[in-house]
Amino acid sequence: MNKKTVLTILEKKHIGEKITMLTCYDYVTAKLISSQDIDALLVGDTLGNVKLGYENTLSVTVDNMIYHTKSVKRGNAGALLITDMPFMSYEITVEDAVRNAARIVKEGGAEAVKVEGGIEILDKVKAISDAKVPVVGHLGLTPQAINKFGGFKVQGRTEEAGEKLIADAEALEKAGIFAVVLEAIPGQLAKEVTERLKIPTIGIGSGRYCDGQVLVIDDMLGMFTDFTPKFVKKYADVGNTIKTAVKNYIDEVKEGQFPREENTYK
Repeated sequence: MNKKTVLTILEKKHIGEKITMLTCYDYVTAKLISSQDIDALLVGDTLGNVKLGYENTLSVTVDNMIYHTKSVKRGNAGALLITDMPFMSYEITVEDAVRNAARIVKEGGAEAVKVEGGIEILDKVKAISDAKVPVVGHLGLTPQAINKFGGFKVQGRTEEAGEKLIADAEALEKAGIFAVVLEAIPGQLAKEVTERLKIPTIGIGSGRYCDGQVLVIDDMLGMFTDFTPKFVKKYADVGNTIKTAVKNYIDEVKEGQFPREENTYK
């Protein structure tokens, strides 16, 4: 299995081959996902929701991201490893942005970082990239701006909003990002952004015209059930499988059916 790099992702756009990405937060899941030759693993700050039980991603820290990135790296068999920079780890000063990106790479083992926002963070994006850390952008529904948006709502539906998103994407490309995640925007807007950029677009809830797709692993496996966005397709129902297995275990222990002789040392 060939190691995926930033150049691998860029080349896929050039040859028209779709890019595959899933979120990942731990060693075991990383082993399972990367065994299937996925292109990229994203240690997303969605771990705040699906692993730490927070209401949103705003409470996630740089230390949280480093901890989970280290775990994923140990199980990764060759996917490009990308880690989110959490809320307020890069927005305030260029120095903060570079320092925290460097920590995520040096301590966590990430091979790239992802940041949310457009023109307002160009100086941070350029500084991180100039510090030799590859950067992925994130536009549209940016979860770290959830309070500003007033909830998880589709973005870019007006002509003005669409023009701003396109301008943000083009500015980020010039600032040095090598890919951009487009979340929860109309499919035709995502198509226009994809056609305008030389770098790949990775869609989540943004239609089929993006250069690649990403989903939250706990959503697509049916494990996280607090809420399910419209754009999620459940490829398995692991949540109910776990519930059934646990119930069977409890019943067998109570009834004296487990452990049996084959589960006992002689």
